[in-house]
Amino acid sequence: MSYMALYRKWRPDEFEEVKGQEHVVTTLKNQIIHDRIGHAYLFCGTRGTGKTTVAKLFAKAVNCEHPLEDGSPCNECATCKAISTGSALDVIELDAASNNGVDNIRDIRENVQYSPTSCKYKVYIIDEAHMLSDSAFNALLKTLEEPPSYVIFIMATTESHKIPITIRSRCQKYDFRRIGLEVIYERLADLLQREGLEAEEKAIRYVAKVADGSMRDALSLMDQCISYYLGQTLTYDKVLEVLGSVDVEIFNELMTHVSDDNTMEALRVIDEIIWQGRELNQFVTDFTWYMRNLLLLQTADTMSSQIDIAADSLESMKVIADKVNFESLTRYIRVFSELSSEIRYSTQKRVVLELAVIKLTTPQMEVNTDSILERLRVLEKKVEEGSFSLTDEQLAALSARQGGNNTVVMETEPEVDREAILKKELTPAEYEDMGKIVDCLNDIKRDPAAIEQMGHSVMDMFKQARINIGPDHRSLILAFGKDDRSVIARKRFEQPEARELLKQMIAERTDLDVPIECQAKDLAAETDVSNVNLAKISKVMTIGVKLED
Repeated sequence: MSYMALYRKWRPDEFEEVKGQEHVVTTLKNQIIHDRIGHAYLFCGTRGTGKTTVAKLFAKAVNCEHPLEDGSPCNECATCKAISTGSALDVIELDAASNNGVDNIRDIRENVQYSPTSCKYKVYIIDEAHMLSDSAFNALLKTLEEPPSYVIFIMATTESHKIPITIRSRCQKYDFRRIGLEVIYERLADLLQREGLEAEEKAIRYVAKVADGSMRDALSLMDQCISYYLGQTLTYDKVLEVLGSVDVEIFNELMTHVSDDNTMEALRVIDEIIWQGRELNQFVTDFTWYMRNLLLLQTADTMSSQIDIAADSLESMKVIADKVNFESLTRYIRVFSELSSEIRYSTQKRVVLELAVIKLTTPQMEVNTDSILERLRVLEKKVEEGSFSLTDEQLAALSARQGGNNTVVMETEPEVDREAILKKELTPAEYEDMGKIVDCLNDIKRDPAAIEQMGHSVMDMFKQARINIGPDHRSLILAFGKDDRSVIARKRFEQPEARELLKQMIAERTDLDVPIECQAKDLAAETDVSNVNLAKISKVMTIGVKLED
């Protein structure tokens, strides 16, 4: 017997084997049990989620001579066997992609007048129904309005929005969801065991991930990997080689060079990927997904549970996530999201990929808002490192501009004498301690070791906070605004470990045990000590310390 592909060989022949679509299967089985079968169904969902499979199972179940108590077909009677082999004359499959004309639908209208020959119901399964022409839909409409009692129409489509509303309103619509990664993994592992094949768990999980919610894609990819290494244990590295995929370590290396604005090294990594024969469309998709995972790790440590990846790879990604600036990462994701649609149809895939990488490392190539912010971040970094300075002429020009009408007003809050409030409310000892804390926070923001310990992304989030004095006159309150970036920063510092790390840094430098709380920014006027923003105080006591924004 000739070889049969896995997705055909292991196509479910009973409802219990349909994975990830329990909401659809349960409803259809209940209709069969209680004899509430409709005359028209519309199955919607992405490719490989089981639409055609469930349609065939439903056709078998409604025509089965000896159905089971739960509504499933017996798969033993002559009718079930005929439908399974495709020889049943009363179950007609029509591919609307190639049979989408009005004449094809007129043939159906003529044939529905005749009763089934051997089955209880005559079932028409129309695959890719959205491909039917407007005239074909119009011809089908009359039949759907007044169908014979023995006819059932099942239309499957990946683009339900293209089905006319007049057709949709006459059908029972079922949405087939993307199948979860864990469900696909369990199904693949089970089928490999039945086939007597060995594979690493990591390899199976990667195939399940690449399938992107499609069981058929998962089986086809697994079939491809098995064929290449027939008779051998399928390992993670072998799967990467067959599918043209890239490992997380390569992504980490590329992201390190990109975040350092090292264009040549980033292009070198791309060159290695291309010479290894990796599939560039898949690389762009995987790297975009990788950056999305970095963004989740920056948002909160608890997001780790939403990232399906090996523990060792997850730890290395956390290190990278702490080094990458939040705004930079969102810009990287935007650039690669735009690239994913462009590279699919490009005849020069390498060129457009390299151009996108150059955009990541040289934000001056773009003029949109996030690129300008990235350029400002780079300039600030150079100033902090002392690698950037202004000439006397530039300083004179800048002073002249500030003296004119081009002055940019950055602060719109009403002036408040914060020092007077502090001196009035705090004792001299409390006032002096607060000066030490202000001085300490300045050191932390500038200290490379502290930035490395906290992580670049977390430090960027910390800089979003307004530092207030707590009502007990000894604690600090990190107050955050309502913009998206500040909300993410607040969620980060609502985690005890983030505040505890900052508390330890302050204690190491001042010997002060400073409780730290986190809250949304209070827009009330700063008329009491708990609302005083330390960032607006020019000096504290005689220490002469200024807290820099």
